Amino acid sequence: MTARTRDVEKAAGVLRAGGLVALPTETVYGLGANAEDSAAVSRIFRVKGRPPSHPLIVHIGGAELLDDWVEHVPATARVLAERFWPGPLTLVLRRGPRVPLEATGGLETVAVRVPDHPVALELLSLFGGGVTAPSANRFGQVSPTTAQHVRTELGDAVDFVLDGGPCEIGVESTIVDATGELPSILRPGGVTREDLEAVLGCPLAVHSTSRVRVPGQHPSHYAPRARVVLVEPEKVIAEAEAAQELGHKVGVFLPPSFAEAPVEAHAVVTVPASTAAYARELYGFLRELDQQGCDLIIASVPVEEGLGLAIANRLRRAAGPRSAV
Repeated sequence: MTARTRDVEKAAGVLRAGGLVALPTETVYGLGANAEDSAAVSRIFRVKGRPPSHPLIVHIGGAELLDDWVEHVPATARVLAERFWPGPLTLVLRRGPRVPLEATGGLETVAVRVPDHPVALELLSLFGGGVTAPSANRFGQVSPTTAQHVRTELGDAVDFVLDGGPCEIGVESTIVDATGELPSILRPGGVTREDLEAVLGCPLAVHSTSRVRVPGQHPSHYAPRARVVLVEPEKVIAEAEAAQELGHKVGVFLPPSFAEAPVEAHAVVTVPASTAAYARELYGFLRELDQQGCDLIIASVPVEEGLGLAIANRLRRAAGPRSAV
């Protein structure tokens, strides 16, 4: 028996016993519980400090299992599941009886996806059920893309951390509301709007808020300790240097077009020209600047095409208004 198999078997046992497992996916690490165990699901909210009205995503082992978890699968949802699962796409559908209301934030809809990660799929197969798994971090903060991120942030609050290496995509799944006649994007993510539209043959609206509550729509989300300020790409250096002169410890997300430009700041990361690479590194960059003691991060949003749409969404949420502590 390999070390990975032993770890997966241990993780499955923890889930069966009502415990919490941090598991890898292609997007970010999730904080998982048995989706049918209301007590275990409720514990996720306590560990994260997540409001109980914010629904969770149920991860299942394959598209063929979708009917076990939802009440009805419209033809459009079936097409999307067959095309993009396993993968970073979450479908919002009518809740089936197996899903407790604790997992849906009291809603009659449920968010479901099949992760595209061999360790996660092995765990789901061995466990034999659904796993609710929001990102394995404190509510509203930067999502984890390595097992060490989880250990550092949640520590002993997680019963077992299943290490599957760094996450390949680095931003969360795309959430699509498939409950109505016309699907819409509730959260941009790892499957691009362009790919969805190509399959469906029609344009999709992207909503910053919606009648259906889903993960990632809180005004402040994915946020580091440092305050994030977004400006136009050509203003990043000037804004950073002005803030540095005022006494801030400034972290800079230097746009690719200014990669060679000198900048006076406390810490600088150069944004990759590839949006896929940027998405994969985004949360790591935010964590890095926190670790370097920055109190302010100056950044700009990329062109909102392809994965750039998801990156822009995460940066805007990171820069969103924060509740007073």
